[in-house]
Amino acid sequence: MRTAAAKRKRELSPCGKGDVALFVCVVLLAAYGVVCVYSASCYNAEVQYGDSLYFFKKQLVGFLLGLGAMVGTGLFDYRRLRKFGLPALGFALVLLALVFVPGVGKSNYGATRWIGIGSLTVQPSELAKFAYVMFAAGYVAKDPARVGSFRGILPLLGGGLGICVLIMLEPNMSVTMCVGALMLGMIFLSGTPWKNVAILCVPVLFAVPALILAAPYRLQRLSAFLDPWASPKDEGYQLIQSLYALANGNLFGVGLFRSRQKYRFLPFAESDFILAVIGEETGFFGVLALFAVIGFVVWRGFRIANRCDNLYGYLLASGITLAFAVQSALNALVVSGSIPPTGLPLPLISAGNTSLIITMAGMGVLYNISRHNVR
Repeated sequence: MRTAAAKRKRELSPCGKGDVALFVCVVLLAAYGVVCVYSASCYNAEVQYGDSLYFFKKQLVGFLLGLGAMVGTGLFDYRRLRKFGLPALGFALVLLALVFVPGVGKSNYGATRWIGIGSLTVQPSELAKFAYVMFAAGYVAKDPARVGSFRGILPLLGGGLGICVLIMLEPNMSVTMCVGALMLGMIFLSGTPWKNVAILCVPVLFAVPALILAAPYRLQRLSAFLDPWASPKDEGYQLIQSLYALANGNLFGVGLFRSRQKYRFLPFAESDFILAVIGEETGFFGVLALFAVIGFVVWRGFRIANRCDNLYGYLLASGITLAFAVQSALNALVVSGSIPPTGLPLPLISAGNTSLIITMAGMGVLYNISRHNVR
């Protein structure tokens, strides 16, 4: 009995100090985000709230809470999360449904994406991404052979599509695309045959244009993407201002805190389009350095997954890293005008406490997995 208990204790104890470089880079990115949020929001916060530090203080609180969550999930043995996958998915779906309950859901700019608890607001879609990764990793790890058939991957499809439908109804097409990409990525990484993944991609390719055609405002955004100067004061305005900011930054930028576009020219300068302000203030090389660090975090994440000695840890690490990578790439493509404009924060950088705390907590789990790797 004593021998078995000792063996169990050794299995659950970490094998090393973990990927410290990943941990440090994530903390530095989040801290840099606090500075960027202050720079991008100080003027708007002064005009709108009479306090230039309004968004800065909120982001600083989110950073501190996220740091606490990251340390906590970094110390908590990730393998104990395995049994919470299905409850986490169910909880996320309930929260997404509560968004539509009058008096509970909070609307802003024509979208209902938040749950209000007094002065506190929570965005369930951020939690839903992490919950889906937990569910998918646990489901596949329990019986890896079943993902070889379409019947076996139906629960993965059902969970992912359920989240996508509820997020689309908010409406929030950008996060829907992130969750859809995450769902297909998890199905592929679980070992599903190539041909089955390819078949699943076909309806997705048809669904995207259908969703665009279903809503007039999405067609207007697509038109603005193709020629933003055709409607410079309407749908094309935000993209034009973003491109102005990036062009003004040139190679080396105009200097930190010296952006011109943040003076209420660029909408959502502190959130969805914060990268445009960063590009204006630090230039092409500043943005390049930022994405070098983001790319380093993504590389370390997939490296941790590759070195994991169990399927659950491999899928959990891959899913967390994939969600971070997809959202970072989509935000950069939107800000640069490479894809139609849509609301999507830059992880760890943009203003928004729910996104910051959940992302840092997920990175804590990633660090936790690295501490237990034996290969």
